[in-house]
Amino acid sequence: MNAPPATPAARPREARRGPGRFLRWDTAVGALLVAAFLVGTGTTDGFSDTANLSAALNDTAEIALIALPMTLLVVAGQVDLSVASMLGLSSALAGSLWDAGWTFETLVPVCLLVGLLGGLLNGWLVTRVGLPSLAVTIGTLTLYRGLASVVLGNKAVADFPESYARWAGNTETVPGTFVPYPIALFALLAVLAAVVLHCTGFGRALFAVGAQEDAAWFAGIRVKRIKLILFAVSGFVASFAGIVYTLRYGSARADNGLGLELAVVAAVLLGGIDFDGGRGTLGGAVAGVLLIGVLNNLLTLNDVSHEIQVIVTGVLLIVSVLTPRVIAASTARRHRRLAVGETP
Repeated sequence: MNAPPATPAARPREARRGPGRFLRWDTAVGALLVAAFLVGTGTTDGFSDTANLSAALNDTAEIALIALPMTLLVVAGQVDLSVASMLGLSSALAGSLWDAGWTFETLVPVCLLVGLLGGLLNGWLVTRVGLPSLAVTIGTLTLYRGLASVVLGNKAVADFPESYARWAGNTETVPGTFVPYPIALFALLAVLAAVVLHCTGFGRALFAVGAQEDAAWFAGIRVKRIKLILFAVSGFVASFAGIVYTLRYGSARADNGLGLELAVVAAVLLGGIDFDGGRGTLGGAVAGVLLIGVLNNLLTLNDVSHEIQVIVTGVLLIVSVLTPRVIAASTARRHRRLAVGETP
């Protein structure tokens, strides 16, 4: 007797066993990263030099660091748009305290504490007051940037300790490599974040909260506590990125990192993290960060203005949000056709 035809419900499962499982969005972003690197090597003089690669990596340091907690937040269905303003507030506070005679080792914990408290404020407004994270962090984006202006005004403070400045720049790299120390730190934190997200119960809880928050709550997951922790970590890391940014450029200013949240969100979404939450991989987010870094470096080497680079980032953000939804809608239509016996 011939086997019965596969049911429509079974066909998607069969497709996942085939080559389609290798066509995930994060895999495609990784392939684009390799392609961009090869194109840059073949078309732009000096692109593949170790000095340029070191500089290109270091230019993404703050974006890369902030993208790690942002990935966890977006997986849980949240977003923090105040990260660049917290970076600026941390930078301004560091400059103000340094100008007042504080030692660098003393002012860094204060800046990190402010970042932690700012993240907790975001989390409290979301979890206790019940406001949406998008609205909350748009508000604190303005609040933290305003506080940065109050703390430092329009001054620029420089002359930070040379030893720390060399660590944050690309003049000193990990021995035997062209990798700057901030990127090496990012790599270690990325491994830790990947383990947390994909190999622990906490990570599974993040996916559950992002996919269906009410169901996660009924399943016993401490939804509010998880969100509060994520926002606190986001603020803490953003403040640390502010210290790195200040040392790398050798200047503390209230407008440091202005607009950087666009690049962070673009990198995370470009890496395949679903803005609605519940889907994505940490590896995809890392690939998104590196792809934006490579593209910006290529544009810079080819004398493309910063304004055009911002436009490219905006286009990538739109594409990263729109394309997965178009693919999902197309797949859903195909499955509906299969369900009623139509030819796809």
